[in-house]
Amino acid sequence: MKAVLFEKFGETPKVVTVSDPTPDAHGVVIKVEATGVCRSDWHGWMGHDSDVELPHVPGHELAGVIHAIGKNVANWQVGDRVTVPFIAGCGACPECHAGHQQVCHNQEQPGFTYWGSFAEYVAIHQADMNLVSLPESMDFATAASLGCRFATAFRAVVDQGRAGAGQWVAVHGCGGVGLSAVMIANAVGTNVIAVDIDDGKLSLARELGAVAAINGAMVADVPEAVIELSGGGAHVSLDALGHPETCFNSIQNLRPRGRHVQVGLMLGDHTTPEVPMARVIGKELEILGSHGMQAHRYGAMLDMINSRKLDPARLVGNRISLEEAPTALMNMDTFQSVGATVITSF
Repeated sequence: MKAVLFEKFGETPKVVTVSDPTPDAHGVVIKVEATGVCRSDWHGWMGHDSDVELPHVPGHELAGVIHAIGKNVANWQVGDRVTVPFIAGCGACPECHAGHQQVCHNQEQPGFTYWGSFAEYVAIHQADMNLVSLPESMDFATAASLGCRFATAFRAVVDQGRAGAGQWVAVHGCGGVGLSAVMIANAVGTNVIAVDIDDGKLSLARELGAVAAINGAMVADVPEAVIELSGGGAHVSLDALGHPETCFNSIQNLRPRGRHVQVGLMLGDHTTPEVPMARVIGKELEILGSHGMQAHRYGAMLDMINSRKLDPARLVGNRISLEEAPTALMNMDTFQSVGATVITSF
């Protein structure tokens, strides 16, 4: 099969021919019809993720059709249209038994712990627990965004942030996760303030339901601007970028007993950001992490998509070929298009 491969961290990946994967006893092989290019893939390519071993094929946001099935798979057939959370639970550890596959002790992640979906085929482990069936009405490019960006944002807003009608939600960073969070937070009835330094992304955030937008490059104090707009601070605030400044601002702009949700990865030089701990204590703030979403929670999100309360198709940006993927990957930290870049041609 064709795949994007890199042999050294930070060096230009190449499109090469490699062996096709085979399913393990509880797994499947998926023919990839679409796969997103995500900033997490960039972190892996840069060597910020300790799970990545060289040589490596990146890619974790995927959708496609089951191509082959392991002998112990009971719930799926060749030809089924599927997607998958970017974390595949093992099914045996205490967290998996409790339904928390997103923090599985022995988790596998395509594109990180093993070769991923920047390829014609990808293997997925523990298929009966980790696969999600796709509606026939959903195109593969849209479905590819669900496994990481959209599902991650859904859990961050709904499950971790517990955002409710009438509350104020601040979203710092309007890339794929941030714009997804704006749409989802608006759909559950909150008042969303979008923060970014790109007016194009802020304009789209308004179209997706943000009641206010702040260009962080144009105001002197982002937290104060959020506090003023919200009449006292956000009830829930998300750092959807993963940067020390956006993390700090997200905590700083909360009202008393507010909740900060860290969604953007903090890797490399950003692993130990400054935290305004005096404010956390004095205002009784909550700091929460959010790391993907379990397959069994997709039903609630898909119901909202099917009822048209959510429209992730609006967040699909450029559609590119596998040959264009290396350039798109390398540019993730310096330029991100409005909407998710998705590989749809292999």
